Amino acid sequence: MGTSEAGALSLLFAATYPSRTAALVLLNSYARLAYAPDYAHGTPAEQAQGLLQAIEEGWGKGVAFEALVASQANNAPMKRWWSRYQRLAASPGAAVALLRSAFGTDARAVLPAIAVPVLVLHRAGDPFTGPEHGRYLAERIHGGRYVELSGVDHPFFAEDVDRLLGEVQEFLTGVRLGDREWRDLLDRSYAFARRQLTRFRGREIDTAGDGLFATFDGPARAIRCGSAIADAVRVLGITVRVGIHSGECEVFGERVGGIAVHTGARIAGQAGPGEVLVSSTVRDLVAGSGIPCEDRGRHSLKGVPGEWSLFAVAAGG
Repeated sequence: MGTSEAGALSLLFAATYPSRTAALVLLNSYARLAYAPDYAHGTPAEQAQGLLQAIEEGWGKGVAFEALVASQANNAPMKRWWSRYQRLAASPGAAVALLRSAFGTDARAVLPAIAVPVLVLHRAGDPFTGPEHGRYLAERIHGGRYVELSGVDHPFFAEDVDRLLGEVQEFLTGVRLGDREWRDLLDRSYAFARRQLTRFRGREIDTAGDGLFATFDGPARAIRCGSAIADAVRVLGITVRVGIHSGECEVFGERVGGIAVHTGARIAGQAGPGEVLVSSTVRDLVAGSGIPCEDRGRHSLKGVPGEWSLFAVAAGG
């Protein structure tokens, strides 16, 4: 992984030693930093000279903190850390020499020779190397993948690190950092749903993806359970879609199947977020139970013959 000026060195290594490079991640980096007639993205010479002078005069005093770590501009403890980091890392002369070397670097010629997977990450508001540098890299590296991140920081460590790490982990492993958080949220939502199933004497049959399938000994009980689940999971910041149908089912040991099950699943697919949607069969069976239903019109359900009248359980139902 190469960030900023380290990106050009990483590019050169990947082009020279492809057998020793599994993949390459570039963050807020570039192939060339200085302006050239054929590279308008670069920093003009007078601006570069002003930056070199500011670095030499302010090194060790927190120079460039507000510009490069803008998300933390009001973070006084971090600015003190930044100043100490500069003093421990290099002398003012060495820092200027490094930056002058960066302005003299041009790795554009090696881009066509890169033969490993490359992820180019760039923050949209980077004040030092704008996202046009990242787009240039991705467009000229065969198979390069460009991801633009929101934010205004040049270094990687202060702003939305979870998003950055998630992109890197998905690129390298195919599994995103947030998968575990999603699994935890799903488990919590199932726990909420199972409490309501116990309360309304429902029987869990199966879970698949983010869905849960259950049977009941009566349609009114199913409706009240579905409504209770929809209300309960809102505290998790999510909504569910509930579909209910009543009909004869085929029983295979602990499993339940048949057209009635398929119909219920298709009805759930027609429901809106937080909505409990039922078939006309269910609506007729609960007539007189005090459960209010609102007509949602007729619908074709994929894989189910004919058109179906569907009804939404009204608020408070």
